[in-house]
Amino acid sequence: MHAKVVINADITRGTINRNIYGHFSEHLGRGIYEGLWVGEDSPIPNTEGLRNDVLTALRDLQMPVLRWPGGCFADEYHWKDGIGPREARKRMVNTHWGGVVENNHFGTHEFLRLCELLNCEPYICGNVGSGTVQEMSEWMEYMTFDGESPMADLRRRHGRTDPWKVRYFGVGNENWGCGGNMRPEYYADEYRRYQTYVRSFGDNRVYKVACGPNVDDYRWMETVMHNAHPYMDAISLHYYTVPGDTWQHKGPATGFADDEWHATIRKAWFMDELITNHSAIMDRYDPQRRIGMIVDEWGTWFDVEPGTNPGFLYQQNSIRDALVAGISLNIFNHHCERVVMANLAQLVNVLQSVILTEGARMVLTPTYHVFRMYRVHQDAQLIDTHTVPEPGNNVSPYPPLSVSGSRDDAGRIHISVCNATLDESADLILDVRGLGAGELQVSGECLEGRMKDAHNSFDHPETVVPRPLERITVDGTTVRLTLPAMSVSVLEVVVA
Repeated sequence: MHAKVVINADITRGTINRNIYGHFSEHLGRGIYEGLWVGEDSPIPNTEGLRNDVLTALRDLQMPVLRWPGGCFADEYHWKDGIGPREARKRMVNTHWGGVVENNHFGTHEFLRLCELLNCEPYICGNVGSGTVQEMSEWMEYMTFDGESPMADLRRRHGRTDPWKVRYFGVGNENWGCGGNMRPEYYADEYRRYQTYVRSFGDNRVYKVACGPNVDDYRWMETVMHNAHPYMDAISLHYYTVPGDTWQHKGPATGFADDEWHATIRKAWFMDELITNHSAIMDRYDPQRRIGMIVDEWGTWFDVEPGTNPGFLYQQNSIRDALVAGISLNIFNHHCERVVMANLAQLVNVLQSVILTEGARMVLTPTYHVFRMYRVHQDAQLIDTHTVPEPGNNVSPYPPLSVSGSRDDAGRIHISVCNATLDESADLILDVRGLGAGELQVSGECLEGRMKDAHNSFDHPETVVPRPLERITVDGTTVRLTLPAMSVSVLEVVVA
C-alpha cells in the first residue's frame, strides 16, 4: 500500500485537551482490589495500600484524569459506607459485577490519595439511581469545603484536615440503563434538580457532567440538551467496540478470525460518526461550544477469558486492542473542538485495560504502550493533516490508515499513524509544510504485532513493545518510511 500524508504544521485546529487521555476504574472484578489496592499489610510492595508497580507504570503515562467509582457501580454506591476505620466499614453485595462482597476498603480517601500519588485529576461519578440529592450534596461538602460544617468536620475526624480539589463531577451514570432505566425527559429533570446542590465551595469550581447517550441514541442527546443544557458543563457519551453480533457472543480477545479483526476495526471507526452526529445536535443548543463532550466509557469488549468469573470482565489485550486505541485517540484528537475528555474502560484487569496483574506479577498491555506513545499529544495544538488520496479501496470496510498530528509548545511535530491492515505494509510519504527553513530531523517508534492476536503475557511480557522506527529517509520537506501491517507508530519531526 502506498499513501501520502500532507502535514500543514502552520495550520492549527484547536488544543488537544490532555484529559482526552484519561482513564476509568470501577469497583468491578479485580480492577480496584488486587489491581490497584492490596492494603498496607500486603506482601506486595505498596504505598499506603496502593501497589507500587502499578503506581510506577501509571505515572509514566502522565495520566491526566481518573474516573471513579463507576460505571454501573456508581448508582448503587453510597459514599458514607467507604469512609472511617476500614474494619468498621459496611460490607455490601456488588450486584452488578459478580455478586461478590464489596468491603468498601477503597473509598473516597483512598481514591483521592491515589490521584495525588499519580498527579492526576479526580473525576467522581455521583449516585442518581439509588441515591439522594442530600447524599450527593454532602459528598461535595465532605470533599471540598474548608470551613465549619457537619461534613467538613466529619472529614477532619477521619484524618483529612485540608479539603481536596475535585473539579469533575458526573451527575449519574448510564441513567438510561443500569442507572435507573430512566426516560430522557425524566433524567433531564432529575439532572436539573441534583446538579443544583452540587456546589462549588471556595476556589473549587465544579465542572458538572450530565449523563449523555448510549451509542447512537440521538433522541437522548436531543432531549437532555433541550431541557438541561444551561445547567451543564459537559455531557457524556458511551460506546464500546464489540465485534460480535450480540452481547452474548462478543467474540474472543485472542484466537479470533480475520473477519473478527475487520469487524473490530470497522466498529472502532464508528466513533467518528457518533461524535460528528452528536456534536451536530449539541451545536443547535450550544453554538459557542461551551459544553464539552466527554466520552467517559470507551474501548473494546470481548468475551471474558475462559475459566474467569464472567462478572469480572477480564480479557486479554492484543495488538488489535492497540489499533482500536490508536484509531480512537486519533478521532478524539480531530474532534478536540468538542471532545474535552475521554476515559478508557478500564484501568487494570477489566475490559481494555492498560495493565494486567496476577498476584505480585504485572504486565503492560499493548494498549498501555499506545497511551505512553501518544502522551506527546496532551495539550498540544492539533495541526491539519490529510491523506492524498484517501487510502483504501472499494473492498475495504474501513480506512486502513488513521492519522493525527500535533505541535507542542517547543515547536515539535508529532504524527501518530495506525496501519490497521492485516498483511499489507504502508509505504508512506509525509509532505511536511509550514515548518520554516531548516533541516528536518525525524525519529519515531512503532508498536507492531507479528500475529493478529499478538499480546503480552506474564511469562512473555515483551512480545508487543515499541521499537525504534528504522529506514526513515528525509529529502527536503519530504519524509519516506514504511510502516508494517498491524502497527501503531508515532513520529517526531523537528527543524534542526
